[in-house]
Amino acid sequence: MTDMRRTLLWVVFSMSLVLIWDAWNRHNGQPSLFGPPPARPAASAPPAAATGTAALPAPTAGTTGAATAPGAVPAGTAAPAVAVQPVTVTTDVVKATLDPTGGTLVHLELLGYHDQNDRTKNVTLFDRSAQRMYVAETGLIPPAGGTTLPNHQTPMTLLPGETTLKEGSNTLEVKFESPEVGGVQLVKTYTFRRGDYVVGVRHEVVNRSGSAINPQLYLQLVRDGNPPPGESKLYFTFTGPAVYTDEAKFQKVEFSAIEKREAGDKQGHATSADNGWVAMVQHYFASAWLVDGGIGAKVPREFYSGKLDMPNPTTGQNARVYRMGMFLPVGEVAPGSSKAFESQLFAGPQEENKLAALAPGLELVKDYGWFTILAKPLFWLLTQLHKLIGNWGWAIVALVVVLKVAFYWLNASAYRSMAKMKAINPKVMEMRERLKDKPQQMQQEMMRIYREEKVNPLGGCLPIFVQMPFFIALYWVLLSSVEMRNAPWIGWIHDLSAIDPYYILPLLMTGTSLLQTWLNPTPPDPVQAKMMWIMPLMFSVMFFFFPAGLVLYWLTNNILSIAQQYLINKQLGVLGK
Repeated sequence: MTDMRRTLLWVVFSMSLVLIWDAWNRHNGQPSLFGPPPARPAASAPPAAATGTAALPAPTAGTTGAATAPGAVPAGTAAPAVAVQPVTVTTDVVKATLDPTGGTLVHLELLGYHDQNDRTKNVTLFDRSAQRMYVAETGLIPPAGGTTLPNHQTPMTLLPGETTLKEGSNTLEVKFESPEVGGVQLVKTYTFRRGDYVVGVRHEVVNRSGSAINPQLYLQLVRDGNPPPGESKLYFTFTGPAVYTDEAKFQKVEFSAIEKREAGDKQGHATSADNGWVAMVQHYFASAWLVDGGIGAKVPREFYSGKLDMPNPTTGQNARVYRMGMFLPVGEVAPGSSKAFESQLFAGPQEENKLAALAPGLELVKDYGWFTILAKPLFWLLTQLHKLIGNWGWAIVALVVVLKVAFYWLNASAYRSMAKMKAINPKVMEMRERLKDKPQQMQQEMMRIYREEKVNPLGGCLPIFVQMPFFIALYWVLLSSVEMRNAPWIGWIHDLSAIDPYYILPLLMTGTSLLQTWLNPTPPDPVQAKMMWIMPLMFSVMFFFFPAGLVLYWLTNNILSIAQQYLINKQLGVLGK
């Protein structure tokens, strides 16, 4: 039982280093040491649409406004004579660029969110440039052996209409019309709404051929495997595809898992259902293709993912991109008739309550890691406090106070145990020096001192371990909540999701950590005693690179812990010993 508390602290320290190393591995595309293996497909047999995956044309290579690369236009599609011009659509919350080639959404700025690296710019979610590839594509594929149909590489014509949401208007429609391909025309209509990050996407299939057709619609998201610019390497947030079904629930799909599956690994994600959605997730933001908005008639669908190598138009070298999508049956379209299919494209911030209202499970793109069951109620409580206070920084302080009050007696028990250990520390130090050559007798004497003084060496550790999941869950709440972006606190803190520009909070964090060490009992072992001072310094270095909101949370926790521990030490007369 000797120095059990220090041993447990060493375990916590070691586990923290392992978790940091694991986060680093995941950040660089390596598998997690602790994560479960990717879920197996829901269906044991290959999906019916698997043949359609091979028939999908590759994402259009090129920068915004460039013509489709030679040879990329599918057979049966007439190539445009000149470079097509992009169409810019502006609402009160987004600025979108649509490429007439396929009517593809190739650029999307979120007007209410500043870029972390350059606050004069907006956050860019979709982008097709020399640096990034992240687009939303749709099109039609025929049954196996059928004639080519309009897809995301088919040149389309923008129909007359407004491209800017006017004052007094709540909706804006932008419509593209393809030429006839195999006797079939596709009319794609984007519907933008005021104050909304959900875009309605309507596909109308017009059959002017002499026979009935039975096409499939594909909705896919394509992006490179790089994390968003400005991401910290000290903490990991997931970037990559995701899929959800009622049966398989939420499944993240690592880019590395797609690579392995392409190489022959049979593990993957759900492949078929009559419900669900596909998404691309990154820190704070996400995009997702939704059908029926989670309500209404069930529509069968097949999910697919894969990797592609496509030429970069600037460098001429191949770039690796990944796609996540789903096939949906349009149904039979008789000659001379048409049929429309409604879908929705969400592209915006991970506002948990709004996402939950859009589709079942969509709020899960906000990644809380292992602590979702605790993080969700903590986020709810944080939002309620924000409604009362009106400032996210003070709401964080208030939430830590609430947690401290909730665990007050548990903490008091731990601090009393520490105070008693501190009180008997001189006696233990003298005994260890006297019996340093007799380890067995030293152990027996130490147990006798603990019994006589009624001290439990584990008393200061167990209450702390009970609370750790709650505070780790709160850590993930603050790390994952887009509400912290651009949210000011006081004075110099203008953005709780950014690093403290003057490092005042990290310096205060370091000071309070050292003060806590001084209030704790000094370990009898000189090496352990030195490490007790080195550990807070090592941890504090990381906080210089953490978002201000996270540092504020830990600093508040430290200050309240110091206050409680100081009072207990003073009551027991061990202050300064």
